[in-house]
Amino acid sequence: MVQKANLEKSVKAVILLSGGLDSSTVLYQAKADGCTCYAMSFDYQQRHRRELEAARAIAQSAGVAEHQIVSFDLRQWGGSALTDDNIELPCDRSLEEMGQSIPITYVPARNTIFLSFALAYAEATNASRVYIGVNAIDYSGYPDCRLDYIQAMQNVFRLGTKQGRESETTEIVTPLIELKKTEIIQLGNRLGVPWEKTWSCYAGGDRPCGVCDSCQLRLAAFAELGLTDPLPYLQQGS
Repeated sequence: MVQKANLEKSVKAVILLSGGLDSSTVLYQAKADGCTCYAMSFDYQQRHRRELEAARAIAQSAGVAEHQIVSFDLRQWGGSALTDDNIELPCDRSLEEMGQSIPITYVPARNTIFLSFALAYAEATNASRVYIGVNAIDYSGYPDCRLDYIQAMQNVFRLGTKQGRESETTEIVTPLIELKKTEIIQLGNRLGVPWEKTWSCYAGGDRPCGVCDSCQLRLAAFAELGLTDPLPYLQQGS
């Protein structure tokens, strides 16, 4: 696994882009690394499909070579508050509560699905890197955001493709995996990420709710840095 890209030459890179704070920072990092960027987003009928508008805006702002939006329906089997309206979205939880267990906003095998699409796209377009904005330090608790998972998927990339067997394996690049949320914001500021174009809310409205786990984590990080998040929140949790 590669966590920081080799800057020696310009290469093609597939960037997993949700339109959120983390993935937008990763796209701008790939751009700063000198990559020709091919963004890939997913419409999986998620509760917060509003994020796709942000992904389009960020991709345009960053000047990507191409932006793919792949559509499929994970609501067919649900299993997550993001894909099943019968599961209540966690709101007004403390940061301590968020870190206690894998949250109901975990979508079964989502990053494995996303990375599989990214690998196919990368191999088809001869891209040598896939960037993903996983983070294992601050809250998340998601099993598919951890280092051992990324290492396992890197082995899949090597063993499961013609490119991996015959030539150079596509590298998974994880610039944020060991950064705190505040450090991600600081990195994004240095890279010029337009935060006002991003979207982190899980709720699915036209404005971010301010009380879901994702909103609260984002707001807490901006506040800790003494910065104002430019998004127009409906309310802000405790």
